[in-house]
Amino acid sequence: MSDDDSLLEYSEIVMKMFGSEDDGFEFYNNYAYEKGFSVRKEYCEWDNGHNERTLRKFVCSCEGFRAEKEVRREIKKRRPRNITRCGCRAQLVIAQDPNTEQWCVKDFIDEHNHPMTEPDLACFLRSHRRISDDQKAEIVQLQISGIRKHQIMDIMVRRYNGYDKVGFTSRDLYNFCHRNKAETLSGGDARTIISYMTESKRRDPDFFFQYKTDGRGHLTGLLWCDFQCQMDYRAFGDVIVFDGTYKTNRYNLTLVPFVGVNHHKSTVLFACGILSHEDTESYVWLLRSFCDAMIQKHPVSVITDGDRAMQKAISIVWPNSSHRLCVWHIEVCIARNLHTQDLKDKVRVFSDDRCSIEKIERKWIAFLAKEKVTDKDSWLYQMYEMREIWCAAYHAGKCYLGLRSNQRSESLHSRIQFNLDRKMTLLELIQHVDHCLSKLRSNEAYLDFQASSKPCLQPDASTIEKEAANLFTPSVYFADVQYSVKAADKCYWIETVDGYDIVEYIVGKVDKGDKQYYVKCEICVVERKLKEISCSCLKLQSLGTPCSHIFFVLGRRGEHKLPDCYVLERWTRGAKRGFPPIRKSAMYDYSDSLQRYHELHNISQTASFIASQSLEAYGRLKRVLHEEAAMIPPNGGENGGKRFGPVLPQALDVDSADVFDPIHVPGRGAPKKKLKSVSDKSKKKCTLCKGEGHNRRTCSKREEDEADQVSGRALIALFLILSWVVVIVQCFTGCDILRWRSFMQHMIWHGKLITGKCSTTGFEKLCAA
Repeated sequence: MSDDDSLLEYSEIVMKMFGSEDDGFEFYNNYAYEKGFSVRKEYCEWDNGHNERTLRKFVCSCEGFRAEKEVRREIKKRRPRNITRCGCRAQLVIAQDPNTEQWCVKDFIDEHNHPMTEPDLACFLRSHRRISDDQKAEIVQLQISGIRKHQIMDIMVRRYNGYDKVGFTSRDLYNFCHRNKAETLSGGDARTIISYMTESKRRDPDFFFQYKTDGRGHLTGLLWCDFQCQMDYRAFGDVIVFDGTYKTNRYNLTLVPFVGVNHHKSTVLFACGILSHEDTESYVWLLRSFCDAMIQKHPVSVITDGDRAMQKAISIVWPNSSHRLCVWHIEVCIARNLHTQDLKDKVRVFSDDRCSIEKIERKWIAFLAKEKVTDKDSWLYQMYEMREIWCAAYHAGKCYLGLRSNQRSESLHSRIQFNLDRKMTLLELIQHVDHCLSKLRSNEAYLDFQASSKPCLQPDASTIEKEAANLFTPSVYFADVQYSVKAADKCYWIETVDGYDIVEYIVGKVDKGDKQYYVKCEICVVERKLKEISCSCLKLQSLGTPCSHIFFVLGRRGEHKLPDCYVLERWTRGAKRGFPPIRKSAMYDYSDSLQRYHELHNISQTASFIASQSLEAYGRLKRVLHEEAAMIPPNGGENGGKRFGPVLPQALDVDSADVFDPIHVPGRGAPKKKLKSVSDKSKKKCTLCKGEGHNRRTCSKREEDEADQVSGRALIALFLILSWVVVIVQCFTGCDILRWRSFMQHMIWHGKLITGKCSTTGFEKLCAA
């Protein structure tokens, strides 16, 4: 810049007038950004009443020097920051005119004693890194939606078209999120969530939560569910899948979701629990709290993993519920504890064989005798002892709705853990569980919408097939029922056994060989109508959907309507007809200002995209927005403070003062180090040096070993020669053999010292012989 331009720029700056101190700082900061330096607020003066500032001094960030004590201090926990202050004299001083209340430039120095920052690096200077209020509101909203901080930064960079245009760095983003979290949890993590749930209970009396603490008041257990979860359990709570997931919070507490399957065969969440210890007592408390929430309705069947404490708690709280272990965990245990493929295949048969209980017992006895399993502490014998909760024969005809593993629970775990890590608070954990719950209910709403339409069937579909398609949900009909309808064509009649009020049909199937199925029909004596029907394949009892044998019998009897006993209400389109859906999350309160902000933001987005298509419209909208922004005075918020996100409801008179944050406990989940998979083969070790990654042939110590072997062979040859010499001398001279033996042992020991073979070898054995 020439001297004339510098003088003109100086004249324009000293003649500037500002409406407020903030306007003056904004001007000088923008000027500093163009030049390549940073600004900070330094000195100020107040009026006589100390109510308002009358003078403010802005200086370059390089003004002054670092304190000498900070430079000389040797004991520091952190590495000292780079020295940036070098005594720069650049400054801008503004003062308020008492008559006009305008701020004018009192002093301006534009002389720097340091090089200016490059234009592409000026965005990293401190005064040019600020998160605006609208950016803070968007960051909080994205964070609540389950988006991680580094992903939020990526979104901001793409929105503003570059790192230099965002206005802040990723570290600034992390710091803001930390301060916002600390402000929210100022009363403590446990107290905050208890206060929130108490307020939710006050607003919705059907909201349920229970918690427990230890002797010192630390939170050790929590279970919660809203009214919609309770309604879902009433409709679909016949089968429950639950197990614990780990590494979801900073306290290492175990998250235990109670999961089921709805009428669309999709995952539904009944309740969620948190436990500090996975022992029987904790699980008993959790299951009893769950029963209190669900009006003491027990599930028909339960699927869990192999946790012993969980098994014992289920037998105590739900003694009449069928309990089955997850087949995936059984497969993992088989692969981990058995080492021959033949033995693995034999054990897998028990997991899949659906024969009678008497037959499976005989197979077990024969198997144990053949494999000679007598040790009661062995894994095979322990699996035999608990065979009733994992062998398929003991669960034939029991209602599991086709579920054999806890895949539903693991699927929900993967969704939750996608947004969670071991550093999160309990409040963030509950936020993300609520977010996942909203996703599940949104998916259910979409499936309900699809089920409201009429299904598309073949023109030659039978009357009973059309009725089934209109009765069951599309997910159930096209996955199970339609298959049974088509498979009925492969069935054939064998025999009919007539009775007074029961008719039994013996049915065969083309692809099942000589296997026979017995379909019993209970007839109403008066009206001679079908009242009850069942099949020996037990598909209706276990899956809840019709089998092909019953469809065949209905067709043979000329029935055109499915009996009511044949239709399980939970699979139909009207499974939740009596339960009004509540799919919107009520975890947060949005203030009026935030609601207005979101509405204006949506309108401005639409207007901005339309105006960007035309240069004239772009300029007009930009001018209008700038004019409106200049006319609107800054406001501190409706309640005296700005709110950048929704407010968590808090009870004012909650008795949570004695509830403290949980104590970090070592969990029984996955360790920090990765476990070796059961399918991974162990690395082979070298038989010479016991190292990994090579064998004896390629070992670097092979030459030394071969040299030792040569020395050893030489010693053996020497020993044999001396032995013959001793025998000859004894025969011809009659010399004492003991002296010769002592001499030979001395020679052998000396040879071992030479070759480095000081361990016990075969020489001593030969000498002693």
